[in-house]
Amino acid sequence: MAVAADGVLPSVTIEEAIARVTTGARIIDVREQSEWDDLHAPQAELLPMSAIGDRLDELSSEEQVLIICHSGGRSARVTASLIHAGYDAVNVEGGMLAWRAAGGVVVAGASGEQRD
Repeated sequence: MAVAADGVLPSVTIEEAIARVTTGARIIDVREQSEWDDLHAPQAELLPMSAIGDRLDELSSEEQVLIICHSGGRSARVTASLIHAGYDAVNVEGGMLAWRAAGGVVVAGASGEQRD
C-alpha cells in the first residue's frame, strides 16, 4: 500500500483498528516506554518512534501493520516513513486516546494489568 497521489496516508478508524486487532492484525505502538507503561492495547508491540530506524528488522514487508501512538500524529509520521521504506503500514486514527474512548481494552505496564 502506498501513499496516495494526494498525499493521504492509508488509515483506519479506531473501530476498524479494534476489530482488525481482535481478529489477529499486528499493531505497533510507537510511543515511548513511559507512555506504554501507563496504558496500551494488550495485543500491541512497543516499537518507539525514537528507535524504529534501528529496529526495522522486527517488521516484515510481507505483513500489514497498524501503527498507533497517543493521538495520531507520531503514528502518521511513522506510517509515512514505513511506506516510503517499502512496508505495508496503516495509521490508526486518533491513537490510544480514541482507542480507550471507543471501549478498546487497555492494560498497564509489562504485567498487563487491565485498566477500565
